[in-house]
Amino acid sequence: MKLTADDIRHVARLARIELDRPDTEKYLEELGRILGYVDKLSQLDTQGVPPTTAVGASELPRREDEPRACLATETLLSGAPARREGHFRVPRVVE
Repeated sequence: MKLTADDIRHVARLARIELDRPDTEKYLEELGRILGYVDKLSQLDTQGVPPTTAVGASELPRREDEPRACLATETLLSGAPARREGHFRVPRVVE
């Protein structure tokens, strides 16, 4: 896929990024190289390669849950900027 300066300006507008002419040229070249590499990858024969969702180990080591005493409410709330009835008080975010 061949990118144009208009494509770069369009993406910048969508991202609400202001680009001048040198930046537009710079990103045109950089994104062109990236898309060229992606195009090479899309030409690989992946027949018979199972799809994956992660490249690392699928199982992380886990420790056993062990019940233990927790901190007192007063200790936990001692650093809170605001509290109410034994809870953290936070600003309302839903109108």
